[in-house]
Parts: sequence; C-alpha cells; structure tokens
Amino acid sequence: MQSTTATPHPPQPFGRRVRNALPATSLLLPVALFLLGCFVVPLAQLLGLSLTGTGGPLSSYAAIAGTAVYREVFVNTIVLAFNVAVFSVLLAYPTAYMLTKLQGSALALAFWCVLFPLWISVLVRNFAWILLLGQNGPVNQLLVGMGLVDSPQQFLFNSTGVYIGMVHVLLPYALLPIYSAMKGIDARLLQASEGLGARPLQTFVRVYAPLSMPGVAAGFLLVFLMALGFFITPALLGGIKNVTISMLVDTFVQEQLVWPMAAAAAFWMLALVLVLVGLAARFVNITDTVAAR
Repeated sequence: MQSTTATPHPPQPFGRRVRNALPATSLLLPVALFLLGCFVVPLAQLLGLSLTGTGGPLSSYAAIAGTAVYREVFVNTIVLAFNVAVFSVLLAYPTAYMLTKLQGSALALAFWCVLFPLWISVLVRNFAWILLLGQNGPVNQLLVGMGLVDSPQQFLFNSTGVYIGMVHVLLPYALLPIYSAMKGIDARLLQASEGLGARPLQTFVRVYAPLSMPGVAAGFLLVFLMALGFFITPALLGGIKNVTISMLVDTFVQEQLVWPMAAAAAFWMLALVLVLVGLAARFVNITDTVAAR
C-alpha cells in the first residue's frame, strides 16, 4: 500500500500577502479616518490644552489632585455612578426575566414601553421629574393622600431626585444586555437540572443566575460608565452635594474660564475610567461582557 504525503505549500511572498490583505484592510479605512478626525485629533488637542497651565505643564493636573474639594467631586461621582448601576441592575433583572416569558403582541408592547423613553429627550424627562416630584406634585399628593407621610417630602435637589432621574434614563441600557443573555440560555439545561431533582430555587441559583451573569456584568458596566459622565440630571435634580465631574468641567469653562483646568479634569476622568475598566477586567471577561450586549 503506497502512502502519500501532502506537499507543503511554499510561503507566499510578502508583497503578495500584502496585496491579498489590502481589500479587507481598505474596508477599515473609513472607520479609521473617522476615529482619527473625530476622536484622536480632538483628544490630542485637549491634551495639549491641559498642558498650558500658568504654573507649568502639569500644574492643572496637580491643582485638581491637590485640592480636597475636587477630590471629593471625583469620589462623589464614582459613588453616584456605582449606586445608579446597582439600582438599575436590580430593577432590570426581574424585568428582563419577565420579558423572556412573554411572546407575540405582549412582548412587543413590553419592549415598546422599555424603548419609548429612549426616544424622548433627556432634558424633557428631567423636567417631567421636577413636576412629578415637586412639593405639590402628584407623587407627594399621593403619599399624603394615602397617609404614608404626614407632609410633602423633599425629593428634589438632593441625592434622591438624582438617583430617580438617572435610573429612569439608564435602566434600558441595563435591561437589554440582561435580556439578551437570558434569551441565550438553553432551556434544556434548566430541564436537566429539574430532572436531576433540583428545586426551582436551586436551579435558578446554580444554573440560571450564573449563565445570566455576563448580561448582568455588561449592563452594570455600561450603566456605570455612562453614569460617570452624566451632566443634565445631576445639574437639574441635584443639590450642592451632588456635583459631578461633568459639572465641574462646566464650571471651569463657563464660570471660571480656565480651559486648562477643564481639560485636565477631563483627562483625570479618562484615566479614572481606564483604571476602573482595568480593575473590572481582572474579575470579568470584558470580551464576553461586550458580546453579551
């Protein structure tokens, strides 16, 4: 019996490999040019602006890092974004689970209710919350009328109003990744768990919840990063203790007219986001998290 061995193909010349890869690479050129012109170049200009402080190239960075008030603003922003992400995920998880049980027109109506707020301006929604949560608004009237409180409560210009407004805006961004992850769970795994004698709660805790965690991580990370840069809601619904980094940058630009300080604050914010994402990558697979979206 005669054996035959496959003849290895000789390596292609470098020039031919480049020509073969050129058509696919050229498809990325429009995106690369867009990112270069709309992101890299402005970011480089902003970096140059941050180095033009009167006290030296790094004076603006040092002023922000060395001022207790500015450091407190950064801490408050992180705490606010973290809490909003937690509340959003806690509300989105049971809602997403409910959506997985709906079909047909009921599912379409539910998704319409979820997505419809995204079509309304954030500014309009915040002004609506000012009317709803005011001293004479329907929320306080309902609470007083039901006897739950003796007098109207202060929901505006404090952390309560900020949390309500931000969770309302960002909730869909947590719900959709969780729903996508839940829809991807193979129902046969749940049936196998129940067939092996597991109770419904055990099946949920040991099978369903771990499989839905990539969606939870994606929703949490997405909401957290978006909440770090929020401006309109804290500015309209918050008080003096709810100043965020975005509001600080606006103060530097609009009131104090110190553009290098504003640019330095923006880059401190960028560094903070990169550090937090790097820390999250040690515990969560960022690739799987993004794919869950």
